Amino acid sequence: MTREPVSRIVRSLVAAVVMAALALPGAASAWGYYAHSVTGEIAWANVSPHTRAAITRLLARQDQLGTPGCPVADLAEAATWADCVRSEGWRWGYTAAWHYRTTPICRAYDPRANCSGGNCVTAQIERNQRILADESLPDNVRLEALLFLVHFVGDVHMPLHSGDKDDRGGNDRETAYGIVPGRNLHSIWDTALAERAITSADPSLVRRYTAAERADLAGGTPADWGRESWQAAREFVYPNAFDRDPCDETQGELPDETALTQEDIVAAIPLSQRRVTQAGLRMAQMLDEAFASGPLPVRARD
Repeated sequence: MTREPVSRIVRSLVAAVVMAALALPGAASAWGYYAHSVTGEIAWANVSPHTRAAITRLLARQDQLGTPGCPVADLAEAATWADCVRSEGWRWGYTAAWHYRTTPICRAYDPRANCSGGNCVTAQIERNQRILADESLPDNVRLEALLFLVHFVGDVHMPLHSGDKDDRGGNDRETAYGIVPGRNLHSIWDTALAERAITSADPSLVRRYTAAERADLAGGTPADWGRESWQAAREFVYPNAFDRDPCDETQGELPDETALTQEDIVAAIPLSQRRVTQAGLRMAQMLDEAFASGPLPVRARD
């Protein structure tokens, strides 16, 4: 499953096409296809050879999924599959709540709230890792778990999948992106901002990371990652977009419309780069754990 390098120009063109598609009315967006594919590439560059072989074997069974319109030839495509299949709502609509678990940014973070019956992103990350690790299950079941796992690890790292201000994760806040009007805060963090953060990174985010870098960026539990995203939304995303403390009641409610200036966008790039990188490295960690011999590690719970 060797991947040939793709030029930055080609990547940017692909990202532009994807962002245009996601901007259409009714399009589903969950940390845009481009950002998700890059998290898959980061994970692929950092998993063990044993894990690579196991992933390659499962991806070769993609015909068993019955989703020919959503190919998964490699881990980059695998990371976008869970969004692709949502176009068939009659079949996959029940998975919609699995992509997020929001806590209002002006309340204390509760890792157990808004997740009835395990229908939230943090619970589904843990569930699908456990299914993937169970070698007694048939390949199609484990492959589906792999595809959900790599997507949801990405989703939980996007701040507006974990924190919001009673606005559907920023979807209800009309926001200009520089001179481009008519977007919303969620779609900007999903697509345009993530694409700029990824393509401007130097060195590239897709590379083999050192042990020290992995120690700094990886680790933790899905609940921890959700808390990080909620905190990023509370302390950066909303203040950056509205130039005020979003929870200061003395200033009244946040307006329904705002704009990100070029200065706001540049200030947001390091956070976006860090969250994409963390998603890829933590994805690699979860995959190595799932394909290792023996039981999965027991994770501490809040």
